[in-house]
Amino acid sequence: MTITEQSIKQSLSRIELPELGKDLVSANWVKSIDISEAGVSIKLMAGFPCEQQKKHYLALIAEQLNTDLNCQADVELNWQVAAHAHKAGVKSLSGVKNIIAVASGKGGVGKSTTSANLALALVAEGASVGLLDADIYGPSQPIMMGMKDSRPETIDQKRILPVKTHGVQTMSIGYLIDPEQAMVWRGPMASGALQQLINDTQWQDLDYLIVDLPPGTGDIQLTLSQKVPVTASVIVTTPQDLALADAVKAISMFEKVSVPVLGVVENMGMHICSNCGHQEHIFGEGGGSNLASDSHVEFLGSLPLTKQIRDDSDKGKPSVVADPEGDVASIYRTIARTMSARLSLLSKDYGQSFPKISITND
Repeated sequence: MTITEQSIKQSLSRIELPELGKDLVSANWVKSIDISEAGVSIKLMAGFPCEQQKKHYLALIAEQLNTDLNCQADVELNWQVAAHAHKAGVKSLSGVKNIIAVASGKGGVGKSTTSANLALALVAEGASVGLLDADIYGPSQPIMMGMKDSRPETIDQKRILPVKTHGVQTMSIGYLIDPEQAMVWRGPMASGALQQLINDTQWQDLDYLIVDLPPGTGDIQLTLSQKVPVTASVIVTTPQDLALADAVKAISMFEKVSVPVLGVVENMGMHICSNCGHQEHIFGEGGGSNLASDSHVEFLGSLPLTKQIRDDSDKGKPSVVADPEGDVASIYRTIARTMSARLSLLSKDYGQSFPKISITND
């Protein structure tokens, strides 16, 4: 069989990754194919971080090419995160390619835990990641990320440097106030504080900035969606009907402000007894997947209700770093890859890559 560029593309088009939901050719991974007497050389470029999956992807590609064409090609797979389009009329944030808001609509569903672990999962895949705690009234990320006693450095009494921990650049109002201090502020003051945290923090070359939103669809959420260049959002819920009802409102809010919803994450989907391993759907079954289906968005995955997740967060080492080889960490990494893969398919913000042209009189 004669091997041609077209036959190789046909073979690669049969490989569909679950994270992408489409094949490698349709996802524009193929950058070059070189066929010579020396052999076949293929260069691929993924649009999302996938360091821990590269060997798996390369194995799939090698098997497919061998099956279809009896071809042993030299395949080079790299990845690069592009800046994606955000709401028109909002200026891009310096040092940040993509902003992903994590929302719930309801408190107590594990949104902050999910935000922290998704940030860490993206770091594990090789990305540069920031985590912004947007809950002005009840910041929790300093505790979850093990930095509750930290204070950020300032550059000129205005600009502040993010607090780095576990490979993540973090910022929270919790770093700037006493732990016992209550933020007795009206909505506009909290919204102003959020904008200062985002704009005055000197984020350093981030592929993703994960924003942990407070519950509800109020001032903070509207400020973020209207005045901050949010690229996309992720909705966190539990299978319980009450949580699902509020999650629907969160999805509706993002639709109204033209922010794409990448998918739904279900927390506490199943309780696993730490003594005997018995599994039980305490809060209901299938709620998250049904919500995603009814809302026509992706179901990103389901996390179990386990004591380990809570213990890890309270100790300042979320599950992805506390037990990186464990089942829970694996689920978070899969969700993070799927989230970033679906984001890679959205329209790009080519304006950020254009060169600046200056005209001078010589």
